[in-house]
Amino acid sequence: MTAVRREAFGRMPPEQGGGEVEKFVLQSDSVRVEILSFGCIITTLETKDRDGKFSDIVLGFDTLEGYTRKHPFFGAVVGRVANRIANGRFSLDGKEYQLFINNGPNSLHGGAKGFDKVLWSPQVLPNGVRFFRLSPDSEEGYPGDLKVWVTYTLSGRELAINYLAQTSKTTPISLTNHAYFNLAGQGSRDVYDHEISIEADSYLPVDDTKIPTGEVAAVQGTGFDLRQPVELGKHLQKFHLDGFDHNFCLHQGQDRRLVARVFHPPSGRTMEVHTTQPGIQFYTGNNLDGSLKGKNAATYPKHSAFCLETQNWPDAVNKPHFPNVLLHPGEEYNHTTWLVFNTA
Repeated sequence: MTAVRREAFGRMPPEQGGGEVEKFVLQSDSVRVEILSFGCIITTLETKDRDGKFSDIVLGFDTLEGYTRKHPFFGAVVGRVANRIANGRFSLDGKEYQLFINNGPNSLHGGAKGFDKVLWSPQVLPNGVRFFRLSPDSEEGYPGDLKVWVTYTLSGRELAINYLAQTSKTTPISLTNHAYFNLAGQGSRDVYDHEISIEADSYLPVDDTKIPTGEVAAVQGTGFDLRQPVELGKHLQKFHLDGFDHNFCLHQGQDRRLVARVFHPPSGRTMEVHTTQPGIQFYTGNNLDGSLKGKNAATYPKHSAFCLETQNWPDAVNKPHFPNVLLHPGEEYNHTTWLVFNTA
């Protein structure tokens, strides 16, 4: 059984429109997760270690103020298009659209005020919570009125996140959750002792602004071959990598499939990622620099967390040979990601 509780979390600052922010607590025997109506943000995710002790394994803040200020998308749902769009530009039906530039020369995670920075309307479910919002036509430069539902449900050891959307005009859409994980517990120094595997035969090389070059490269014989588990710290050293911030190309198809697994030997915690999405961005917190004060006064240095963001491929709207990222009127965008927590 999953218990669901709602409580007040804070008020938005007047300059950001005011409005009550609520927190929803979902709890099973093995997992406890807290989610805000602001940005659909996962603020807390507690799971058991092999001795049955709970720890919070996601980075974040104790108060709403932390989330309303600038931060690296901790725990948030990002959109209308997750990841990067080259030069913030794309063309549809002969019309060019210009988005806000917020990441070097590119547009990242929806622009200046993406889905992570707005209040959503919540509805409590027997085993979770569903959030709704209408993203109006031309919001952040995107075409079409977009209705979006994000549903979190907790069942035992499994947290499911479903994304559903409908549009009035053809628009690109790619939604993901940007939780930062550390299976040793948030506030732990790094994730070098984590073992990770990703079920991908290819990945997307990027230019120096992190935009895919267009090549779909085989992982075989490279530092991107994570098909067998690797210990992260040793792997980065071996291949002289500064970290990962790359899309891994998943086997195509609408069915649920296991795409990544992380194991933390000292605690015994494991996390599996299952999804219907065509890509997963593996990010090792390369831009964290210890400057943010997180939960319980923790600081978050470089490589103190990892993200496994299930999504469409970056810049797909400008690359016709990438998986389709366009949603047309009368169609439905519908993707689910499942996070399964265990111990070994």
